[in-house]
Amino acid sequence: MIADNRGKDEQMSQAPETTGGAGTEETVETRGDERVELLRADTNNDGRTDVWVVDTDGDGKADLFQFDTDGDGKVDVTMVDLDEDGQPDEIVDGDGGLPPEQLPPTVQL
Repeated sequence: MIADNRGKDEQMSQAPETTGGAGTEETVETRGDERVELLRADTNNDGRTDVWVVDTDGDGKADLFQFDTDGDGKVDVTMVDLDEDGQPDEIVDGDGGLPPEQLPPTVQL
């Protein structure tokens, strides 16, 4: 069972279901409706983001983690930490219905 550490005014929100070329994607429940990207990282130096660390409820703590595992610039795995205890509460394939804003690739000089 997942502990619910939210205050009485906080609500968890459900990402809308999305459809892709392969059918319906799994969606994840998040702590809030915001998407404040705390960190974007290019871990394999290809100029595209591979890791997104996101705060969805505006408290400044990360609760959504997304990873591009195959280098195509798209989210392959999404993890949600609903109670912000450092342990993922849900892990799904794809972006969980929460796709990040796509940025143009960076150029290394």
